[in-house]
Amino acid sequence: MAKLEEQLKAAIIRMPVAEKDKLLLRLVAKDEKLVRRLIFELMEGGETRDERASALREEIAADLVKAGKDYLTPGYLLMYLRHWNARITEHVQATKDKAGDVILVLYMLAEAIRLHEEMLRKFPDRRSDTLAPYLVKRMQSIHKKAEKLHEDYHMDFREDGQTIMKFIWSFKPTAQLAKELGLPGYWPL
Repeated sequence: MAKLEEQLKAAIIRMPVAEKDKLLLRLVAKDEKLVRRLIFELMEGGETRDERASALREEIAADLVKAGKDYLTPGYLLMYLRHWNARITEHVQATKDKAGDVILVLYMLAEAIRLHEEMLRKFPDRRSDTLAPYLVKRMQSIHKKAEKLHEDYHMDFREDGQTIMKFIWSFKPTAQLAKELGLPGYWPL
């Protein structure tokens, strides 16, 4: 983002309040992330972070169950995971919930595995060519984020982390990639 020159800053400060308010509202409306963050902080009081995370968790669970009722493939499952990962990112950007980021992503991946592991193993390995790298790389990045969290949070996601790592190392397409990328053989936190 470009910095404003001192003269421009001074001119903006001297503007009438009503005019500044109009400009501010026009600028804010152009940035969706900022709008979501302001809604959370100003309208919701910034106190609903856990409630929002819990609601998102329920939506993820319901959608992943619903996904299994239709014809599901590893590719379609990946589409669901990417969709929910984007929603988790929106939640984190609006609420600055770093622990929620780790907890929700691990929950999403673990729930997908718990519900659809049989389907994943039923397809030939080559059908998981796009899903396998996503799972392994996502776990790699989440593990780094989890390490930075205070250890009191670790018990909130330990079981999900173990579930995912167990699957990754027992599923040929992901195990091969995990070995190449140096992912630990167990959930260390």
